[in-house]
Amino acid sequence: MLLTPVRVGIVGATGSVGKAFCDVCALYPDRFKVVAMASGRNVSGLVSLAKKFGCEAICSFSGDPSVVSFEGRVYGGSLGLMEMIQRENVQHWAFLASGTQCVPHFDLAVSMGIDVSIANKESIVVAGPWILGKARPGQVRPVDSEHSAIWQCIMGEPSEVERVILTASGGPFRDVPLDRLKHVTPSEALAHPVWSMGAKITVDSATMANKGIECIEAMRLFDIPMDRVDALIHPRSQVHGMVMFKDGTYKMVLSRADMRLPAAMALSYPERLPLADHLAPVAISDWDLCFREVEKDRFQAFFLAKEAGKKDGPYPALYVGADEVAVESFLTGRIAFDQIPRVLEDVMSSYSGPAPGSVDEALALVEHGREMALKVCESLGRL
Repeated sequence: MLLTPVRVGIVGATGSVGKAFCDVCALYPDRFKVVAMASGRNVSGLVSLAKKFGCEAICSFSGDPSVVSFEGRVYGGSLGLMEMIQRENVQHWAFLASGTQCVPHFDLAVSMGIDVSIANKESIVVAGPWILGKARPGQVRPVDSEHSAIWQCIMGEPSEVERVILTASGGPFRDVPLDRLKHVTPSEALAHPVWSMGAKITVDSATMANKGIECIEAMRLFDIPMDRVDALIHPRSQVHGMVMFKDGTYKMVLSRADMRLPAAMALSYPERLPLADHLAPVAISDWDLCFREVEKDRFQAFFLAKEAGKKDGPYPALYVGADEVAVESFLTGRIAFDQIPRVLEDVMSSYSGPAPGSVDEALALVEHGREMALKVCESLGRL
């Protein structure tokens, strides 16, 4: 019996996770057909990729869409992406770009009943309380390697989850002397030991702000209190996540660090695709199950994110906005690397307003966090 391929749309198609999705779809053209793509600045890359896959529509967030050289339907900007989601015949949307820009699009796709793969942790952290409640079981599928691992651990489990543990490489500074952190340069912070990612998420990995945000994401996705969500440093990045159940049993997902695996899981759920022949195997003799605790003095940003998640209300959104500005300020030389946690702490401690009551109010709080962080960075830059 011949199956009709699932019609897939990819937002963030030219990024590293987008490439993983494209690779999986290319390996299984009888299962998946990429029909729509969107990206930010890389217009030429978007057009080239769309032509390769025979896409019917694209959306560019950069420049005038009318001048894009593409024979199919062309949409432009945030409103154009909303229009593309509404008009195009897509059965599975993948939201893979970082930041909160895609929150309205994620919300729309879920509201329309479309299956969604998401590697956009900020959308879950900021807008999850309102969007995830609309989704049917299995409709929203996590793509971050850690959350995919947790999802796979609890799949089909009737047992109550006692503890969720994400893993982190610890970034490039997990072993450097603490007094060296104030002298870290942007190029050093961008040298991640395992993953190839964009600048923002790479710096977040170096401070472990990223892992703290992922803890909040896990709290949202799996409906588990923050005090039962944690992270461990696992330098080899072979175990991506683990779950402890109420009887004390642990389950973990171990694999090579390859984003095609969580991409395939999200696309093919509830099945698994036969990918083993396409990936370099991890030999049993190469397994390294060494873990260590996250150091509070070294990774203050991680613990501040955990605090934001525990308090919840306005703090996750404020943290996301403040972190964007703090990282950008570090990359442009306005603040030092070790001042990033200071910015986050000052923003959260100085806020005295209400919690958000809607997606729009949560997004407004992200912007407020950005504005507050800009003032903090300006003051630190004058010291």
